[in-house]
Amino acid sequence: MKRIIIAAAVAALATTGAAAAQSGQQGSHNPVVKNSAAHHVAAPAKGHSSFTESQAKGRLTKAGYTDISDLKGTKNGAWQGMAMKDGKKVTVTLDYKGNVTAR
Repeated sequence: MKRIIIAAAVAALATTGAAAAQSGQQGSHNPVVKNSAAHHVAAPAKGHSSFTESQAKGRLTKAGYTDISDLKGTKNGAWQGMAMKDGKKVTVTLDYKGNVTAR
């Protein structure tokens, strides 16, 4: 009986991995921040940010922004403020995934 249960568990795990591989999903199944690299995206993802204001400012600095000011949390859970990049003043947003949007 013990062997049957173990065999069933192994078979279930093996088929779960195969199904995930066949789904064509790229990247992580968990979209929350995996590394410290800032990515620029077209629109911020909605979701509650676990970044503190200081961490958000640090991520924006790593992304090449300077003179970051007026950083505030948005109703969508992101951090938004003003910053300078390439001599232009822009509105920057950092979403909960660590992605940066500038406009």
